[in-house]
Amino acid sequence: MPFIHITVGKPLSGPGKQRVCRQATQLIADRLAKRREVTSVLVESVANNGWTINGEPPDDSALTHVHTDILITAGTNSSEEKSQMIAAMHAMLGKELGVLPEASYVVIRELPATDWGYAGSTQAARRQAGGGL
Repeated sequence: MPFIHITVGKPLSGPGKQRVCRQATQLIADRLAKRREVTSVLVESVANNGWTINGEPPDDSALTHVHTDILITAGTNSSEEKSQMIAAMHAMLGKELGVLPEASYVVIRELPATDWGYAGSTQAARRQAGGGL
């Protein structure tokens, strides 16, 4: 039940957002073996209002600023799988959005199974009941 939140520092069309959502969903299914049907992706386009790198607003309009947060259940993926996911997500975003600045982060946050869930049940409860995470 991953959640992926991608913030893009430029306007992005509806079809562009949909492509990024579909590709992010595919990556998490392929790289981290997560179930597509419970994967949620939010892509937000924001103007560069307040976005800085090195304390300064972006000065190169050719760069697309982006930040990605990925939430997964703790202990469900290896370090190598997470490393591959970060590389694949960065590459996909660069292909879809254009040149990314060096300070474009993909962050994977691991939450304890007791601290989140979907459809009214925690991941820990699903595990205890023999259901899939």
